[in-house]
Amino acid sequence: MSRQLVVIVGFAAGAVAFLIIVGLLIWFCCFHSRRASRTSETGSSEPSYQGKSGGIEMSFREARRFDWQELCAATKNFSEQGLIGVGKFGEVYKGLLTDGVLVAIKKRSVAPTQEFVEEVRYLSSIQHRNIVTLLGYCQDNHQQILVYEYIPLGSVSSHLYGAAHVSREKLEFKHRLSIALGAAKGLAHLHSLSPRLLHKDFKTSNVLVDENFVAKVADAGIRNFLGRSDAAGTSSQVDADEIFLAPEVKEFRQFSEKSDVYSFGVFLLELVCGQEARESYSPDSNQTLVERVLNYHDFSTVSTMVDPRMGNKFTVEGMEEFVQLIVRCIDPSSELRPGISYVVTELDQILEKEMNLTTGMGEGTPTVTLGSQLFRALK
Repeated sequence: MSRQLVVIVGFAAGAVAFLIIVGLLIWFCCFHSRRASRTSETGSSEPSYQGKSGGIEMSFREARRFDWQELCAATKNFSEQGLIGVGKFGEVYKGLLTDGVLVAIKKRSVAPTQEFVEEVRYLSSIQHRNIVTLLGYCQDNHQQILVYEYIPLGSVSSHLYGAAHVSREKLEFKHRLSIALGAAKGLAHLHSLSPRLLHKDFKTSNVLVDENFVAKVADAGIRNFLGRSDAAGTSSQVDADEIFLAPEVKEFRQFSEKSDVYSFGVFLLELVCGQEARESYSPDSNQTLVERVLNYHDFSTVSTMVDPRMGNKFTVEGMEEFVQLIVRCIDPSSELRPGISYVVTELDQILEKEMNLTTGMGEGTPTVTLGSQLFRALK
């Protein structure tokens, strides 16, 4: 009897253990099913997108939904004193949230849509040192609002050729290389996402710098809100932006990773010249900066375009490699342009060599041609 009892007890214990395991499996599956189904605008959980293209997988998180009254208080009812710009999406205001966080608030008058919320969810999931973070949104009073982290020193364009009241800090070549590298890393991150994200509006005014002059790419994916039109921008803004558009975009509206690279090349050109690429490179010429560089034959062709505010702390070798990279990026043929990952590698190498050759030059330092020597030779 004792042996039979042991068998019965053992069988019962095994059955109970089996039922417990089955129950746990059922609970686990139901729990994750409920998590995946909670995709409403106010849900606390979001689905994870598992990419299949080999890029960085995106895990969606809940974008913060700001209250209309909170944003009105942050901007003093969107007063003109807080207006810091107007872009394609609409007006941009500087705001101070109740928790003391400074933000940039973009507002436009458009009827609310679920597509807007879904796009915000995707874009707010992008976290990178060189990309401006989208914190959240608001849809109320027939307004669509995007809330971004505030970048204190503004756009690179304001430092290169902005309004007179903007501080035009003297940037050495290696500082500009550092900004270019940061911006390239930000754009490369967008291209590496799964699903990938094309910027479609990369330009100098959309690269911001923080208090440490770390470059941050702004307005990533902003064209996804606007569709094919640029209705939020003025005609002068659209005309000014045309210089950043690749030939295939102007003619066929074909955006791609290579069209972003073209725009990045124009950004590099403005960065080294210190002026807008759509302007003529000299008073006695009708060629734009882009046209001048496309006719590049040797460094002397574009040497007079180098921003004199950089001083003489750069090498001819480094500057020439930089210009050659620009030429490749703005090649009229998209097939001949490099990928942004290649651009990152090249900029990193140019910056490293430039830092080694122009910092702490002393005994044993390789002989290099400084910019000052170049300018004297060209006179």
